[in-house]
Amino acid sequence: MEQLINVVHRTPLMTSTTINEMTGKKVYFKMENQQKTGAFKIRGASYKISQLTEREANKGVIAASAGNHAQGVALAASTRGIQAKIYMPAKTPEAKVAATKSYGAKIVLTGESFQEAYEAAMEEQSQTNSTFVHPFDDYDVIAGQGTVAVEMIQQQSFIDTLIVPIGGGGLISGVAIAAKQINPKIRIIGVQAQGASPTYNRYHKCGPSSLQQVSTIADGIAVKKPGIHTFPIIQAYVDDIVTVSDVDIASAIIYMLERNKTLMEGAGAAAFAALLVHGHLIRSSHCGVIVSGGNMDLSKMQQIQMLANQTKISCLA
Repeated sequence: MEQLINVVHRTPLMTSTTINEMTGKKVYFKMENQQKTGAFKIRGASYKISQLTEREANKGVIAASAGNHAQGVALAASTRGIQAKIYMPAKTPEAKVAATKSYGAKIVLTGESFQEAYEAAMEEQSQTNSTFVHPFDDYDVIAGQGTVAVEMIQQQSFIDTLIVPIGGGGLISGVAIAAKQINPKIRIIGVQAQGASPTYNRYHKCGPSSLQQVSTIADGIAVKKPGIHTFPIIQAYVDDIVTVSDVDIASAIIYMLERNKTLMEGAGAAAFAALLVHGHLIRSSHCGVIVSGGNMDLSKMQQIQMLANQTKISCLA
C-alpha cells in the first residue's frame, strides 16, 4: 500500500543454512523485529490512521495497549501530525511507557489489566468521539498488517507456506487475505501459545473460545478471545492452527539469540517454535516464518533461559 511506503521499513527476509538443514526446508524469516517500533504493529496502525478524514484526524486517536500496539499508534499518529492518547495498565514496564511517550503520545496509566485500560479508553472515546484504533479487530488495521505477506512474496516468490503467530488475529487475517490473493495455493499456518489458545479451540472445535485467564511468556499473543471480525477471516483463509508450549517458545528465543544473534520477543518466536515442533507435519519446501516483534522485556531472560533448559525439541537439545 503506497500509504505505508514512507512510514514503515521494508524489513529483511533472512535465511539460515543451519536452520534449513535442521528442518529439511528452505526457511525465510520475515524480520519484523527490525521494524520501526520493533514490531509489525506500526503497519496496521499507520494504515488505519492514513484513512482518517481531516475531521476525524482533528479529533485525535485513542488506543489501549501495554506494548507494541501503543508504540505503533503513537508513531503513526505523530507521523501524520495528530494527537494520540494511549491508555496503559498501571503496571506497564517503564521502558514501554517511555518508548510510547517518545513518539509523542499522551499516556494515561490506569487499571490493573489491559481490560481495565481498554474500558477506560472506550469511556473517553464515547465522550470525545475520537477514533479508537483497535489492536486487531478493525478492517483497516487488518489490511495494513497484510503488507507483511505482500513484501515476503515479493522478496521470495517460491514461498509456499507462511507460519504466523495469532493473538487477536489481525496479523494472520491480513496475511492470509493478501497471500491468497497473490497465490491461492499458498498455505497459511497459525500458531498460538498453549496457555492462550482460544482461536485454536474455536477453529478446531475442541475447547472454549473465550478464556477467563491466559498464561504464557508470549504476552504479545496472550489474548482471551478471537476478534469478531478476525475469526471469520481465519476460518475462511487459514489452513491450520497449531499450539506451542512456553518451553518451545523459550527454546526458540534462546536458539536465535545464541546462533543468529537475533532477539525475538515471545510472540515473535512462536512461529519459529511451531516450525521446530510441528515441522514434520508442515508440508513445505519454502517456508516463510513471521518474526512479529523483538520488544523483549529483558527482566524475563532468566525465566526464559530456565524454560529453554527443559526443551524436548530434539534438534535443540
